[in-house]
Amino acid sequence: MARRPIPAPRPLLHPLRTADSARSTVQLLPHHRMRVTIDHQPLAGITPAMLLWWFQHIGDSTTYGGKQIPGYLAWHPLDHIRWELARPASGGGVGEGARFRIVEAFDRRPEFYVDSTETVEKLDGAGIRLVRRLAGIQVFQLEHTWSACGQGTHYVSVLDLGARSPLLSPVNRYLRTRVFPERMARAWVVHNVEEVGVLEHLLPDVLRQRTDVDA
Repeated sequence: MARRPIPAPRPLLHPLRTADSARSTVQLLPHHRMRVTIDHQPLAGITPAMLLWWFQHIGDSTTYGGKQIPGYLAWHPLDHIRWELARPASGGGVGEGARFRIVEAFDRRPEFYVDSTETVEKLDGAGIRLVRRLAGIQVFQLEHTWSACGQGTHYVSVLDLGARSPLLSPVNRYLRTRVFPERMARAWVVHNVEEVGVLEHLLPDVLRQRTDVDA
């Protein structure tokens, strides 16, 4: 599949959080596995229900900077390239069992380009979990969990790379050295802190445009 070019950046209408606004760790685990955890600064004015709605409508069009663009492109105006519903859920649309294709480049750098398709194994009021399996064995998982707190919503992101079985250590080594090395994981931390923080500003704007949502 041909690599999509990184498009010109869209206007940056909302401030981007810095990586030090969150608590993050990159853990190198046995058998060449890796876990990245990001505990984000709370999202003021955002509720768990709003986040569930967002991931259910991530591909919808919205007005941003005076233009109609997919919400995914407004979510991170610099790094996001394309989002596709590669396979709908069994009941149609976005839900558990759907497959997301995500194309992005962290910090707009070609060496940090991602074009990946994962299955939504969880999507509810507490979070979303995206998983990739090889021959039925999990080799990648990205889980975002959220819950109400006094400052708005507490949001945590955990990325797990690699299978747990020692027999798959060679696969894990390939993933961690060729597909998603540690330096790319650290670039993803910055990217994820930025995009999660943007939701604090973008999501209320998106919901105000919708006549079919009680925001």
